[in-house]
Amino acid sequence: MDRCDEIIANVKMEECYAGMSLVYTNNPGVREEIETAVKKVKKQTGLLPDCFDNSKEHTEKKQSIYIEFSDEVQRESGAFFELLLKELHINKCANDV
Repeated sequence: MDRCDEIIANVKMEECYAGMSLVYTNNPGVREEIETAVKKVKKQTGLLPDCFDNSKEHTEKKQSIYIEFSDEVQRESGAFFELLLKELHINKCANDV
């Protein structure tokens, strides 16, 4: 199974900002896996990005979790994102960064 079809990762980086969205079809197991992976990578790196759940009722067909770094911390976001993608077994982002 191609994991990139199950969880679509997008990364956006600017001068003082970096963010990653993880979009998936409504599936509580995938949501739990993403949340567990984020917690694990936070613990490994000591970084504490802001995390947002972009779904309203957890009933929408497409849901997403957004991880965001800002200010000086965003300089270390690349390592966090790489570890998170590895933990989730995603080998590339939809926008191929």
